[in-house]
Amino acid sequence: MRLPRVVCAAGSCALAIVGAGAAVPVAASPPPPATVLIAPDIVRFDSPAASGKPPTTAECEHAFHIACYSPLQIQQAYGIPKLLARGVDGKGQTIVVVDSFGSPTVPHDLAVFDTTYQLPAPPALTVIQPAGQVPPYQPTANREAWAGETSLDVEYAHAMAPGAKILLVETPTSENEGTTGFPQIVKAEEFVISHHLGGVISQSFSTTEETFPSKQSLLALRGAYIDAARKGVTVLAASGDTGAADARLTRSRYYLKPVTSWPDSDPLVTGVGGTQLRLNAAGQHTARDHAWNDTGNVATNQFIFGNHGPNPLAGGGGKSVIFPRPDYQNGVRGVVGNSRGVPDIAMSGACDGAVNVYQSFKGNAPGWYQVCGTSEATPLFAGVVALARQVAGQPLGPINQWLYQMSAEHAPGLVDVVKGSSTVSFTQAGRRYTVRGFSARPGYDLASGVGTINAALFVPELAGMRRQDGLQHVAPSGLVSPLTTPAPSHAATRHPPSSPAHPSGQPPTRPLTDRAHGIAVSQRQ
Repeated sequence: MRLPRVVCAAGSCALAIVGAGAAVPVAASPPPPATVLIAPDIVRFDSPAASGKPPTTAECEHAFHIACYSPLQIQQAYGIPKLLARGVDGKGQTIVVVDSFGSPTVPHDLAVFDTTYQLPAPPALTVIQPAGQVPPYQPTANREAWAGETSLDVEYAHAMAPGAKILLVETPTSENEGTTGFPQIVKAEEFVISHHLGGVISQSFSTTEETFPSKQSLLALRGAYIDAARKGVTVLAASGDTGAADARLTRSRYYLKPVTSWPDSDPLVTGVGGTQLRLNAAGQHTARDHAWNDTGNVATNQFIFGNHGPNPLAGGGGKSVIFPRPDYQNGVRGVVGNSRGVPDIAMSGACDGAVNVYQSFKGNAPGWYQVCGTSEATPLFAGVVALARQVAGQPLGPINQWLYQMSAEHAPGLVDVVKGSSTVSFTQAGRRYTVRGFSARPGYDLASGVGTINAALFVPELAGMRRQDGLQHVAPSGLVSPLTTPAPSHAATRHPPSSPAHPSGQPPTRPLTDRAHGIAVSQRQ
């Protein structure tokens, strides 16, 4: 998800809505019945300032009553410096970031990000377009949304594993294609997997399961995940940013019942939820992490939506209506029932606690944006997986079985999240609705998964699981069969000035996918 951007120069901060937002819909004709919307799960703050230093936590809190954090604070919060001191920085690993369109300025933006925070440049930033050449950049709402997503993904995957290579996989998508276009993403990821280009894939996009025209239409898109499981590649996906309620097919309304999204609900994918961090200037925790939910946060709602709220702004998750409970969740059957439950794990994603991102693509003033959502959480965890892969010295492949084993054994590297929920409220068609989600609790829950991590302990623990068990090639049988009876699932920001006004609390307009074709490759180092 994306929020308005804040830029601070010489100690003063300013706010204006100047960029594209992926969290508020535009008034448009409904898409055709078969359309499935795939969107970046990102929220971004906007500002007119074109230069200056990134804001500090104190500056954000003073000016906007919302916290913001630097990558150094995030590193400290998860214990990354202890790993870096031991030479565990992702060396020899490649993190694959998949984004529609990508960003034309990502090499420059990453360089500014690194210089500002004195981070080393990655060994390589490589950009490929294996599903066809991306059209030339135009500053439309759709392209700006995905460019902002790309900046976030690349910068924060790199922050967690600064010694790893970054492979940005861009796909050419259309604003009004769905099941006819998602194969582009599948094709691009299958190219990466078959050519052994990376060990962990980060996906910061999702769509509500119920928006697919049929279960089979979703299952037909799983080829890359099955291939990844067989070839030792770990796949991650964001769990969404609207809590228990996700958007309907037209993106103009929310579901009034708990729902969840795909691909995070796929049993071969690790679903990454969101937490809220409370940190001081040094990145030290001042309170325990909570499951992310800014729905009732007045300051956040005023800053993003321009009203007091409530608006649905929380980590997604719930029970799949497509996939049955996989074996690795048998130990938490009391929580998930007969369905696949998500998320599996959670990382920083709160909007009151957003991260500083630099970007300079056209359509927005170059500068520092504050960004949040499970689109933040997912690349953060991708960096952690790259560190674990380095320590293990071999591919990890699907890691969910180990996450649940570690949770059952109370591994010190997992930090339980016991507060917060995914319940959200919003106004739709003139009425106030509340969609009841799930509360965080001791052990596994559908708000935060098995919890969050202390990477200094989690990384060697996960690597140890891999060494003990050996690479488990997960056969697709038993995992691809949909539920015969759908089980109940549980489960933003301002539009650009050129967009029509939208009712408060409506779901985001999300970019879509297009048909696959061609291969284009370029390298940026």
